[in-house]
Amino acid sequence: MLTIALCDDCAEDLENIAALLGEYQRLHPENPFQLTRFHSGNALLSAAACDRFDLYLLDVLMKGADGIQTGLHLRRRGATGEIIYITTTRDFAVESYQAQAFSYLVKPVTRAQLFSVLDQAIGQRWPAEHLVIRTPDGDAHISLRDVLYVERTRRVMCYHMTDGRNIFSITLRVPFREAAAPLLAHPQFVLCGASFVLNLAHVNEVEPSVAVLDDGSRVPIPRRLNTQVKRAWIDYWLTPTLPPLLEETNRHA
Repeated sequence: MLTIALCDDCAEDLENIAALLGEYQRLHPENPFQLTRFHSGNALLSAAACDRFDLYLLDVLMKGADGIQTGLHLRRRGATGEIIYITTTRDFAVESYQAQAFSYLVKPVTRAQLFSVLDQAIGQRWPAEHLVIRTPDGDAHISLRDVLYVERTRRVMCYHMTDGRNIFSITLRVPFREAAAPLLAHPQFVLCGASFVLNLAHVNEVEPSVAVLDDGSRVPIPRRLNTQVKRAWIDYWLTPTLPPLLEETNRHA
C-alpha cells in the first residue's frame, strides 16, 4: 500500500485536495493508499523523521517551513518519495527543481490535472504489473508493487507482501534465479545473493550486509554484493522522471 502525505496550511484547500484523492482512490482500487494530512511543513517534517512517505503533495506558501524548504529538508534526510507541489502561484516553479519535484500544479487544481499527475507518478515509480503465483491452494494474483522481497525457503519461494502476508509458492523445480525471472524483468527488482530478490522501491537504506525496508524488515546482503546492490538502489531512485514539471491550469485563476 502506498503512503501519501498531504500538507497545506489552508484547511479548505487541504480538505478539497483530500476529497479529490479519495475520489481517485475509489476510481483506482488497484492503487490503494493511506493518506495522512498535515497543516504545516514543520508538522510533516516532524512526522517524516519517523515515517517516510511514497508521495508528498505540498503547498508552497505556508507559515514556518514553506513547501520548498520542506521539500529540501526531506531530500537532505534521504526521502525518496515523489514530490508534487500544489500552490497558488507559478513563481516557485524553478525553485521546486531543487527539491527534485515531480510536478508543479497551480491552484485551483482541477480533477483532471491532479488525476493525470497521480497516474504518472504512481505508474512510473510503482508500476501496476501483476504476477500470478502458483501456490498449493491455487493461483494467487498479486501486484508487483506490493512485494517487499522474495526469499527461497527450503524448496519454495516466499513472497513477503506490504500487507503483512507471506505467500508460498509450490515446490520449485527450477533454480531460484530462473523462478524469479518474472520479477527480475522489472527494474525495481534485484537479485540479492542466491536466496533473495529485493524490491528497490521499498528499500529505505542499504547498510553493510543488510538492506533496510520501509516496513522495518532487514534483508541480508552477501558482503561481496553490498556495493552492487547499493549502486542498483541509488540508480533506481535517481532515474530521472519524464513528465513536465509545470502543469497548465485555469488561466482565469
